[in-house]
Amino acid sequence: MKLGGILRSTVAAICILGVATPAVSISAAPRQVSKPAPRKAAAPRPAASAGLQVRVAQAPDFTRLEFPGSRGMQARREGTAVVLRFPRDANPNLSPLNVGPPRWVKGAQARHVGGVVEIVVALSDDADFRAGNADGDDFINLFARAETASAPAPAAAVVARRPNPMPANGAVAVKFSKVAGQVQLSFDWANPAGAAVFRRGEAVWVVFDAPARLDIGKLPVSTPQYRTIQAFKGPDYTALRISTPQGAPFYADGVGSNWTIALGAGTQDSPDLVHVARDDNASPVTLTANVAGATKIAWVTDPAVGDRVAVATALAPSKGLPSRRDYVEMALLQSATGLAVETYAGDLQVTADGDIVRIGRPKGLLLSSSSSGHAQADAGAGAPQAMAMPALIDSEHWSKTGSGGFMARYDALLGAIPAAGGSDGKGDDTAARMALARFLVGSNLSFEAIGVLNAAGRAHQTLMGDGEFRGLRGVAKVLARRYAEAETDFASPVLSDDPSAAMWRGYIASKTGQWVDANQRFAEGARALNMFPALWQARFLGAQAEASVGVGAPDSAIRLVNQALKLPNIPVEDQLELRLTLAKAFEAKNDVRALPVFQAISRCGIDRLAAPATLHAIQLRLAKNQISADIAAKGLDALRFHWRGDGVELDTIRALGQLQIKQGRYREALEVLHSASNVQSDLPQAVALRNDLNTAFRSLFLDGLADGMQPIQAVGLFYDFQDLTPIGADGDQMVRNLVRRLVDVDLLDEAAKLLKYQVDNRLNGVPKAQVATDLAWIYLMDRKPESALDTINATRTTILPPALNAERRLATARALMGLGRYDAALEVIEADKSRDAEDVRAEIAWKQHAWPQAGALYERSLADRWKTPGVLNPADESKLLRSAVAFSLADDDASLGRLRQRYGAFVEGARNPDGLRVALAGADPGSLSSTDFSKVTADNEAFNGWVAKMKDRFRPQASKAG
Repeated sequence: MKLGGILRSTVAAICILGVATPAVSISAAPRQVSKPAPRKAAAPRPAASAGLQVRVAQAPDFTRLEFPGSRGMQARREGTAVVLRFPRDANPNLSPLNVGPPRWVKGAQARHVGGVVEIVVALSDDADFRAGNADGDDFINLFARAETASAPAPAAAVVARRPNPMPANGAVAVKFSKVAGQVQLSFDWANPAGAAVFRRGEAVWVVFDAPARLDIGKLPVSTPQYRTIQAFKGPDYTALRISTPQGAPFYADGVGSNWTIALGAGTQDSPDLVHVARDDNASPVTLTANVAGATKIAWVTDPAVGDRVAVATALAPSKGLPSRRDYVEMALLQSATGLAVETYAGDLQVTADGDIVRIGRPKGLLLSSSSSGHAQADAGAGAPQAMAMPALIDSEHWSKTGSGGFMARYDALLGAIPAAGGSDGKGDDTAARMALARFLVGSNLSFEAIGVLNAAGRAHQTLMGDGEFRGLRGVAKVLARRYAEAETDFASPVLSDDPSAAMWRGYIASKTGQWVDANQRFAEGARALNMFPALWQARFLGAQAEASVGVGAPDSAIRLVNQALKLPNIPVEDQLELRLTLAKAFEAKNDVRALPVFQAISRCGIDRLAAPATLHAIQLRLAKNQISADIAAKGLDALRFHWRGDGVELDTIRALGQLQIKQGRYREALEVLHSASNVQSDLPQAVALRNDLNTAFRSLFLDGLADGMQPIQAVGLFYDFQDLTPIGADGDQMVRNLVRRLVDVDLLDEAAKLLKYQVDNRLNGVPKAQVATDLAWIYLMDRKPESALDTINATRTTILPPALNAERRLATARALMGLGRYDAALEVIEADKSRDAEDVRAEIAWKQHAWPQAGALYERSLADRWKTPGVLNPADESKLLRSAVAFSLADDDASLGRLRQRYGAFVEGARNPDGLRVALAGADPGSLSSTDFSKVTADNEAFNGWVAKMKDRFRPQASKAG
């Protein structure tokens, strides 16, 4: 009895069970797979001809089918299917629509009719479609069918009995010219035509109010000023959509019946401004625009977005909006002439009445009030008076209360406000409000002063342009330590040249760590310094000294501090703050006097001064080796809980984190740095802390500091701080490094979780598709083909590199093979002739018991390996074993003899020499025992060899530089 018969009768079933994966159906796209008869090779499939590509992309609200390079596609509905007719014949690959159909698609088939191809796409019952062409590519968008809604009523033409601009032949030739680097498009109409020229995204739209055909046949396909031009015609309009560089200038000029559109920078005059305002006489609330010569409202469909834009066309000359204006329910687009409304609300109504275009909704728009007030700068007798400069303060006189005390003075100033307003409330109470605010600022009641000034600003909006109002409110916000808000007031144009405001801007810049700006602002306001009270002179000098230390000028800082200390009546707390700055200047000069001053101030009992002094003292003592790193860490850790809420806390945390990294305490360092990453985020210390945090994370997972940790510990640390993973190549490299380590130790679940987080939360576009492909391979290594297929399907996009597309098809084919969908797998890789695709075909033939085909495919995948001495790798050894078994089961003694002759010398060095010897024995079954058969059937190296190959694939990816 021959070996082939023995194998068929005793071990074939066991061998198959040892390597086959049970079939699992996918509920999303079930298919019946016919099982081929044993021993018969599957008939080869004809390769799909190139020429018509099908790309699939999915979004939450629609699915897009795109046909790159195709123009002239026609779409029509036939029952529940949409038929796409192309102007040429082709054999498109429709496997993406059949193997794993996207949302709203049941399947697709191609049919050839009259020398052209038609693609019939079966849709779900609730689906609708919209077809178009964007940037030269035909597409259809599939989406849920919307409930029938009443369309906006078409607006009647505004200009009655206007001469018809339509040419006799119904067509307008678009003329092209280049003038001084501009592209100019000219349109000659029979009579004056209304036009609108506006920008939406990257496209400039040209819309006319007559449905003529625009002949663009003689225009260049593309120029430096535009990429594509598309012509559209509606029932009452015609339009061009011109794809231009983002932000490129465009102009419109109309003379008589001619319109000229210019693209690119030029010397044309700006159009007249379209005035847009709230209509206070209308109810409900309406927005009106004065568009002189408005002719009609056209609702233009944008094929790139799929929505409609309301366009008000107008006769020459040009009038438009210089920039986009956004509202709650709509936006007015930038225009060179006419008006365009981008709608956010489905019931937005746009109508024209003469030159007035009205925009509204049945229940009104959400618009702010247009009320305003007027104020005078007259101060009442006996009230706190304004100073010579708008940002000067007079704390001594402003805070005087008189014999009645604080409450009596406060009540008097507060009561003066309604008295000034009069019984009818129409009087001018501005002076009374400002007097009360000065009193509160002088009394250091900053928050109360802010409230009074905010109320005054709401009551009298013209105060926002008053210098003293902005200066006084800015001072109150500085006293409240609201530095960012104060900067907004001091940045008002009315204070731009005021030296007193420059001093406050310098103080704010110093407190927020903007050292260079602070020095510049203090220089601009120097002539106003002596006009401030002595206390504020000292504070300004101290802040300037702090800025000098920050820019590396400690000698200048020492001079400024000494100047401030000479001023009279400076409180002790302010003197200590000045000496703290003096100690920082000493530290910058490596002066030994720095440490004693820091230690003295750290014991002063004023926490806001003691905290930074303690921080600097610890750092200096550590640098001088007076304390160990452990003691310094304990001191810094205690300090960060003792003082919180400003730059000192951030400096303390930075110092502690850097120290812990040097000690190798990576987790503690990341936890400390991460704990304050969002504290006072506008401070420079916060920026530096985030940089430290990101640098530490990069050092661990990109530069190899974490390589000494166990893989599971490293990935645990990564998970805890994965929000620090940078977007882009470096972040991808970090993930690959970790995935490589996890795959090496067979922690496939953890590797998959790591990549899945990247796919779900951090990536988009091509990077997302690439990482999703890696995730699919890991799922396949972990014997989870359904998860692999779901991952590939969920990350489809229309534009991917060819190599990545090929890799994703291979992953899809392996997943389908793992699910028992063999025909679908073969269809996916039908045109792929790579070695990896051949391996998939060989495994499918093996699983289908097509022994002659399986043996030939496995032997072919080995190529000329028999000519190269050396031990076979696991994958090649498995292929040799399967090829021999397949030839034996097919009774192909000649092929088995060829294998034995070529690979007999490799048996002794194999990982499973007994298995290979049994498989290659062939004609001498008498020398084989029953135990020998188990050595053949125990081989599971086909899968293990492929897993080893995939591990090798991840290693070079992880070793690449980020």
